[in-house]
Formats: sequence, C-alpha cells, structure tokens
Amino acid sequence: MGDSTERARRVLADAGLPPGALAEVRPLAGGTYNTVEEILLSDGTRYVLKVPPPPTAPGLRHERRLLVAEADFCAGAEQAGVPAPRAVSLAPDHAEPHLLLTACPGVPWPEAAPAGEERGVLRGELGRQVARLHRVTGTAFGYPTGALGPLAPDWRTAFTAMTDAVLADARDHRPWLPLPVDEVAAVFRAAAPALDAVTVPVLVHFDLWPGNILVDRAAPDGPARIGGLIDGERMFWGDPLADFVSLALLDDIRRDDAFLAGYAEEAGPALLDEDARLRLALYRAYLDLIMLTETVPRAVGAEDARRVRERVGPHLVATLGEIGEGSKFTS
Repeated sequence: MGDSTERARRVLADAGLPPGALAEVRPLAGGTYNTVEEILLSDGTRYVLKVPPPPTAPGLRHERRLLVAEADFCAGAEQAGVPAPRAVSLAPDHAEPHLLLTACPGVPWPEAAPAGEERGVLRGELGRQVARLHRVTGTAFGYPTGALGPLAPDWRTAFTAMTDAVLADARDHRPWLPLPVDEVAAVFRAAAPALDAVTVPVLVHFDLWPGNILVDRAAPDGPARIGGLIDGERMFWGDPLADFVSLALLDDIRRDDAFLAGYAEEAGPALLDEDARLRLALYRAYLDLIMLTETVPRAVGAEDARRVRERVGPHLVATLGEIGEGSKFTS
C-alpha cells in the first residue's frame, strides 16, 4: 500500500489539493481495465483515482486513453444535470497517467438489490437521466480518445471503424467465437446502410450495466435514488439507441416498461421500429464481440471464460441472425 499512498499524495498535489490531508487509500473492486482506488481525506472528502495499465499491457484497440473518454463523459453528465463523478484532474500523458474523480454516493445496483415498487421508481428515474444524457451532442462521431483515429463526419464511418477494430482484435487474440470472424464481418457490412439514419452525434455511455449504476439510500427508511452513473470510460459519440444495449444486457429493453416510461418523460417515446431494432441488434453484436474477445487479453480464468462463452455465444448467434434478416430490407 506504500506505493499507492505515495502515488495518491502526488496526484493530490498535481490537482492542487493538500497531499498532507490524505487519510487512507483503498482499492475498489469492479474495474476490469484500470486500477481504481478510493482516496479519503482527513475531512471525510472522498475521491476516486483511476490509473491505466502500462502501455505494454495487452488490450483491445479501442482501449487506449480511456481516461480521456471518461473525463468527457463526466463533463457531458454535468452539462446534462445527471449525477455522475466530476473530473478533478486528468493527466493521460503524464509520467504517471491518472484521472482523479469526485466520488458519488451509493452502492452498485446489484448490491442495493431494489425490488418491487422501489425498483420501478428507480428504473423510471434512470430512464429520465439517460434521456438527459442523450440531449448532449458532439461535433462528430466515434470514440473521443483518438484510439481509432479522429472522429468521423458520419455514424456509418465511425461505427464501421469500431467494429473493424474489434474484429481485428479477434483475429489477433483468437478468442472462442461461435462463428468465423469473416462471417461476422460480412453480417456487419451488409447492415451498414441502416446506420445512415443517425445524423446527430449524441453522448453514449455504452456501459450502463447494473454495476455502473449507484443506488443511494441516504436515510435507512428514506426513498432510494440514483446516486451516480459511473465508469464512463467506454463513452462515444453516436446513436442514443446504443445505450439501450447495456441497460438491458443480454436482454431486450422493450421489457423494461418503467425505464422506457421515464425516458419518454424527458425525450418522448423511444422509437423502436424495424429500422431502430436493426441498429440496436448491431450494437448488441458489437458488445457481444467485445465481451468474448476481451477474455483473452484480460487473461480471465477458464471458468470465467466458460461462463462468458455460454452466456454470450448463443446471444451473438441469435443477434447476428436478426441482423441478417433485417439487413435484407436495407439499401
């Protein structure tokens, strides 16, 4: 812990905060890429420190300079009035690259385990917050990190670069996939015209699975609320529909009536017609490919890899079939 303590003091000093006020540094679980630590000051103030792996560490092509993307997400969430961390200091090119964030109240959704009426209320609140995020627009499409090159002028170009990158990762890392990489690539290419319907680059978190949604119960008997949307390092500028993938991970957002009702309050009903469902399937397949491919550079254990294969493999096959059917009607 000595190294972590000294690093925390240096980060605090770089941010203009008193390093002598450091009281404790604690590792935080849940991160799959960055090292994540909680920094506690003597006055009770909490921060979260993210430190990326060394440049030589294996990873996927889009995973470079993720700290930049997370800082952009935090700025967008602040603009939208959505509870999320705020970036205190960003140093992606520092000798010790890091991002220092404010801490949000609450615990991850699975730990809070809301049920019944409370769950419905929280899903409605979440829908309103995601709709507010989707009011934040950018100037072009794609990942803001530069990992896959500059932002693109249109969504088809950006998303094609994103899928090409993970397909190249799959060729490099050779993970288990239910279909050959070239067959998957052909399905994406055939459906690409559907992406032209997206003309405004919107802030997309793309990793809003339950572990990245904090539930805050400020008082034991008081109402719960969304304490923060965290880990925005996978954000990109693109189609707002893409956020519906992780919000209904390996499921269908159309089953989440409370979320969709909350979303409609802020943004009007989400359009989920045939064309939208085709794009949504493309984004599901993209995330499935990431989850299967990253098992190799993450060096997950055999049991974890088996669980991913069993859960994600059939979902990817079904999703690619859906894309194949839908793309017959695109031009």
